[in-house]
Amino acid sequence: MRMENQSSVSKFFLLGLPIPPEQQGVFFALFLGMYLTTVLGNLLIILLIRLDPHLHTPMYFFLSHLALTDISFSSVTVPKMLMNMQTQDKSIPYAGCVAQMYFFIFFACLDDFLLTSMAYDRYVAICHPLHYTTIMRGGLCTLLVTVSWILSCAVALCHTLLLTQLSFCAHNIIPHFFCDLGALLKLSCSDTSVNELVIFTVGLAAINLPLVCILVSYGCIGATILKVPSTKDIWKSLSTCGSHLSVVSLYYGTIIGLYFVPSSSTSSDKYIVASVMYTVVTPLLNPFIYSLRNRDMKGALGKLFHKAAVLSQ
Repeated sequence: MRMENQSSVSKFFLLGLPIPPEQQGVFFALFLGMYLTTVLGNLLIILLIRLDPHLHTPMYFFLSHLALTDISFSSVTVPKMLMNMQTQDKSIPYAGCVAQMYFFIFFACLDDFLLTSMAYDRYVAICHPLHYTTIMRGGLCTLLVTVSWILSCAVALCHTLLLTQLSFCAHNIIPHFFCDLGALLKLSCSDTSVNELVIFTVGLAAINLPLVCILVSYGCIGATILKVPSTKDIWKSLSTCGSHLSVVSLYYGTIIGLYFVPSSSTSSDKYIVASVMYTVVTPLLNPFIYSLRNRDMKGALGKLFHKAAVLSQ
């Protein structure tokens, strides 16, 4: 059955952020600045990794894909949110809403899997340093990224296909700034038990399994570091993991606060604010975390500025 035959609703209305009308202009400028900083910051990371031969390593290979994913993740929701704030047209077509939900889930899962690949890279680098170059060869890195894309596509496609089988009879107002899967299920007049079962199994697996792999990797890293006799060597080992661990803590901390806190104790407005942290703030902070905490990235950035200064003279 075709998608349009499953629903009598041709479009949805996004209520957006709980912001008073007189403050819309201020928040529009704020979120526009944050979005542009996210895009430019992550593009800068990709550019630095591309231009500096010293950054052509597995860790930065994964980081470049993570930066691209963060740009895409923000671009799924933020431009539409900004357009709604500026034009006051809060409608989104049914097909557009389904597409937005698909890409939101896709890039969220891709973030999970890429962070897991980066954790495995740090595990091999610290726990098996003598075999690092033979284990983390180019073929394996490409395979990990490819599998991450395929798994993310499969998870997002599973949720999307199940959603298109539901009917939406009358209610078409989404109390959110994007087409959230949970909000759409609440609007459906069909039985959503299968969708909820898939969210509980496939959805939780896509979040929990990568988190378990990351925790196991860092558990092994921690055990290895404790065996190092020199304090200087311990600090050096920790510094290689600091940026990644900061991003993992920020990313999963927001997810846990957003999806694992009981809904009865979380108001709709607080849920939306937590979603802003997850979709806007986290991708914004990643470039700063990797540039400020990473010596290699700061060195590559300094070289780029030096070349730009020389060329401008």
